[in-house]
Amino acid sequence: MSEALLEARELHTYYGASHVLHGVDFRIDRGETVGLMGRNGMGKSTLIRSMLGLVKPRHGEVWVCGTPMTGAEPYLVARQGIAYVPEGRGIFPNLTVRENLVMAARAGPDGRHDWTYERVLVTFPRLAERLDNGGWRLSGGEQQMLTIGRALMTNPDLLILDEATEGLAPQIAREIWRILRDIREHGIAILIVDKNYAAVTAIANRNVILVKGRVVFEGDSPTLKAQPEVLRRHLGV
Repeated sequence: MSEALLEARELHTYYGASHVLHGVDFRIDRGETVGLMGRNGMGKSTLIRSMLGLVKPRHGEVWVCGTPMTGAEPYLVARQGIAYVPEGRGIFPNLTVRENLVMAARAGPDGRHDWTYERVLVTFPRLAERLDNGGWRLSGGEQQMLTIGRALMTNPDLLILDEATEGLAPQIAREIWRILRDIREHGIAILIVDKNYAAVTAIANRNVILVKGRVVFEGDSPTLKAQPEVLRRHLGV
């Protein structure tokens, strides 16, 4: 088995007295694309945030690139080559497109500089047309492109996207999926949460479904597509 870039073992996470994650095991390997699925409130974002150190799990372990990092500060996890595109995008609205990108630029953990400023602009030509625009002046789709581009400027081994196309016009959403397929082909692992289950299974090597903080399905996309009753029961599609 290849080395896991990010792994959770028997993870239990609480918000106050509310027990959200119930012994979740999860891993994503180098170069792998994984779809994390489930209805709203099932623990998807909590799992991501627990692995990234944004929420401290009460029990269980988090491993990053083979190193135990349970409860580590988020910046230490990021330095291991993990880039996060959160729900709500999180750009700096008072900075220009250029400034949002340049401030994130750094080499990857192994010194790689594959994703340069110029390459990001080629990948996202809409951003190249708006370099001097403040983040607040961008459309929702452009903000999402900027957030993904900013994440790529860190030259990550793993890109995590929470609700990648939520609220975007269909044409923009299709463009985001095209870009993610291109990123995947260049060897970056991707963990993606999105309500468009057809699009997720089309890009993912493997899919994990959470229900009430527990893993109820894990398997490749052909296996999931062959079980429509699983989709109906747990995703309502």
